[in-house]
Amino acid sequence: MREQTTAEESASGAPDIVIITGLSGSGMSSATNAFEDLGYFCVDNLPLTLLPTFARLVEPDEEDNARIKRAAIVINIREGHFLNEFNDQLRELKTEGDLEVFVLFLEAADESLQRRFSETRRPHPADVGGGLLDAIRHEREAMSEIRAHADLIVDTSEFSVHTLRQYLVNRFSPDPEGTPMRVQVLSFGQKYGGPRDVDLLFDVRHLPNPYFVPHLRDLSGHDRRVVEFLKSKPEAVETLRRFSELVEYLLPLYRREGKSYVTVGIGCTGGRHRSVMIANALARSLRRAGFDASAVHRDVKKAKTKRARAQLHREQTANAK
Repeated sequence: MREQTTAEESASGAPDIVIITGLSGSGMSSATNAFEDLGYFCVDNLPLTLLPTFARLVEPDEEDNARIKRAAIVINIREGHFLNEFNDQLRELKTEGDLEVFVLFLEAADESLQRRFSETRRPHPADVGGGLLDAIRHEREAMSEIRAHADLIVDTSEFSVHTLRQYLVNRFSPDPEGTPMRVQVLSFGQKYGGPRDVDLLFDVRHLPNPYFVPHLRDLSGHDRRVVEFLKSKPEAVETLRRFSELVEYLLPLYRREGKSYVTVGIGCTGGRHRSVMIANALARSLRRAGFDASAVHRDVKKAKTKRARAQLHREQTANAK
């Protein structure tokens, strides 16, 4: 990675407006995703003539309120007036308002851009029939003056999608640790089908089932009596310990790869007793370890509702007789 900055101190903070520009194929879409994760309102390919109007939405009013708190705007060579008018628009934006405006310029080596366009099979926007390499070099030359006005220039040749996102999140986040990773621990019942979009999936049907204990059957894994029953079983305690250690080990590795959200599924037969208790306990353990973790229970009410409907049906049948 090669990097140049003319406003190092500004880059470490959170500018009001970030203008993302650069060479086609250099990672502007990935950069936009990173700023979305940071809470920026993102606009792709904004017409340059609308830039001053859009900036007014970010400016605070007399009560220090703004319609948009922070914005990231992608403007590139596809915008017809970009090359001719960008410098004047940028100068006006920086001098006439009270907003901190930051220009991020992304580029990459010719061979990296060639490879990326070949892999995606997308046409280069500057290709007028001379071939891909000629289009890349033409755009690089055309964008040289825009590049000269950038506050930060990043060569993305050695970046992956994930590492570029992580780099920008760390660089522009007001929080020195970047955006927090959010972990959702989801309990569910296997008989209702497995959940979608789960990163880690655990099955706890090997644990003793409170359903077969008469005074626990109609309770849920939220109830203290069910919790105490399961905590009295060594295999439940050991299972929770091992789950916690594994998830705590894996989460920093997921974060390193650029994941902001991780879902951990905990399944039992009906999703009412064992999975609920383990999901709650795992979420608490992760919070104690410093993760932003919460427990969600997909099926905890389904079994009780089904039994209630069955009981109502029996009562109605008996009354009819």
